[in-house]
Amino acid sequence: MGKKLQTERRLRPVDLARGHGLSTQAVRNYEEAGILPPAARTPHGYRVYTPLHAGALRAFLALLPGHGHRTSSAVMRAVNEGADEDAFRLIDESHAELLDDRRTLQAVERALRDLDPSAVAEAVRGTRGGGTFIGPLAGSLGIGPATLRAWERAGLVRPRRDPLTGYRVYDEAAVRDARLTRQLRRGGHPLEQIAPLIAQVREAGGLEPLEDTLRDWHGRLSARGRAMLAGAAELEAYLRERG
Repeated sequence: MGKKLQTERRLRPVDLARGHGLSTQAVRNYEEAGILPPAARTPHGYRVYTPLHAGALRAFLALLPGHGHRTSSAVMRAVNEGADEDAFRLIDESHAELLDDRRTLQAVERALRDLDPSAVAEAVRGTRGGGTFIGPLAGSLGIGPATLRAWERAGLVRPRRDPLTGYRVYDEAAVRDARLTRQLRRGGHPLEQIAPLIAQVREAGGLEPLEDTLRDWHGRLSARGRAMLAGAAELEAYLRERG
């Protein structure tokens, strides 16, 4: 390959940088990080790049939107070191993460569909101050009060305290969060995955405004999947160019 590199068209760092809106320092940094293969040097010590380096740069930049900087960098280093199997494993892991995200979104949508707004309102209707206590709520969910307290510690449910008795009081929003948490827990999702969704529900101001968030979530997953396809095409082109 060394003889091939010597006979190919020579490119300066600025030639690689200009077409991608990068600085020449960024190109040099990518080489030092192993994202680009090592460049030849002139007798005066200047770097000499080739179309092969341009292909590596295109592959890396195409991988970034779908896989992120860490994985994309690791993939390119593996390829440049001849460890193609390691590169493919990293890509597979990234695809598996995207699949997990899709499954989480599907579980969230199912949980929202199964969440009965009338049951939420019924749980707090007729109680003092528009709330219910921990025992009745736990019973309606089929769980123990200790589970509700654990969800509270995790930030998933936020009851207020009755000023006279100090008891926990769950208003309509807290009941909604508890029921949504219960639906997702039934789907096998850990608390750390549920917490961001509950935060989004609160930020959106309820379930109906969350529809826009779910549409955006779908859009991000689709965009990432398509970006992975584009990255795979450029990586395959680079692998073919390397021979």
